[in-house]
Amino acid sequence: MEQPTSNTQVDRNLAPHSRDWAWRFWPLVPIYPYGKRRTLRTEIVKDRIWTFDQVQGILYVVVPIRMTVIKLEAGGLLVYAPIAPTTECLRLLQELVDEYGDVKYIILPTISGLEHKVFVGPFARQFPQAQVFVAPGQWSFPLNLPLTWLGFPWKRTQVLPADSSQSPFGQEFDYAILGPIDLGPGKFAEVAFFHRRSRSLLVTDSVISIPEDPPAIVQLDPYPLLFHARDDGFDLVQDDPATRRKGWQRIALFACFFRPSALEPVEFGQSVRDAWKASDRSRKAYFGWFPFRWKADWQRSFNTLRGGGRLLVAPILQTLILNRAPQETLAWAKQVASWPFERVIPCHLDASVAADSHQFRQAFSFLELSSNTPNLPEADFQLLWEIDAFLNKTRLVPPAKEKV
Repeated sequence: MEQPTSNTQVDRNLAPHSRDWAWRFWPLVPIYPYGKRRTLRTEIVKDRIWTFDQVQGILYVVVPIRMTVIKLEAGGLLVYAPIAPTTECLRLLQELVDEYGDVKYIILPTISGLEHKVFVGPFARQFPQAQVFVAPGQWSFPLNLPLTWLGFPWKRTQVLPADSSQSPFGQEFDYAILGPIDLGPGKFAEVAFFHRRSRSLLVTDSVISIPEDPPAIVQLDPYPLLFHARDDGFDLVQDDPATRRKGWQRIALFACFFRPSALEPVEFGQSVRDAWKASDRSRKAYFGWFPFRWKADWQRSFNTLRGGGRLLVAPILQTLILNRAPQETLAWAKQVASWPFERVIPCHLDASVAADSHQFRQAFSFLELSSNTPNLPEADFQLLWEIDAFLNKTRLVPPAKEKV
């Protein structure tokens, strides 16, 4: 198995508010880091596969969002799940273009991920010769608008064929389409790509792996890590590797469960009174507002969630999305697991996970009645179950189906 090669590009001489990081369309999806986005490029397979990482988040719960670029055998590049085309991002990509040829194909592998969809139009305009392929079943909210109205180039945007062999890159890639899964006002779908030559599987949101230490892109601005490393609003923390790791692991719990069981909410009025006494009342820290406390056993919750870095389906997808179509999801997972991949490259959290088809298939065992795989602690799912119950009660989404 080919190992990732370290080739992360970081220009530490750039000013903190460099124009190279600017993303002027941030109001379309107004989440952290808003109008400035750093980009890191890492070579995963030498002279063949690269990842481009940026960050995104809410309330300093920041996680990587990732674009993967693959060199085509005939020359040129395929881009899976574009990120914000900042000057820095385009410069790093241009270095590959200069060496390996133009961007030929741009893939949008999801229909519900606005954080992925919003970048495709601006990205495609930077590469006017590239063909754009999108997952079938695209939609928008509150109005279901044509793709051209959403900024996609109409003359060169097309839906991925159901049969991957009918695509112009079918000689190098297989792909499998999950969905669209009906979610009432919206839908969910994902397209997994298998690059045969490198034995690499590219996925968007379906599976993740949680690293023990914060990813490099998250560490470029450590403030979110330090913010969440605090046990409460009065805690003072030092910027060191252990503190950053602590903050990252708590961020992972937040990102996966919204409200993990190791988190103790503080009553709103009390949290406001505490904010007046907090040591850090800067604008960056929400004027000292810190509406929760961490319980002493939070580390155990993280270790259980991480499971040694295994592949897992994010609890949000388990509870609110994929359980609406268990049979369809398992059939898709079986199809993907038929490919002989050796690494998985998700769009979030860990970048290149050494995993095979069995480990991928095992991640979806939560949909099976006969599964012997240990479940995540039920207490951590409490908020997600409450959301699911509300959606069912109001009939906003179809109910979950029985396990297979």
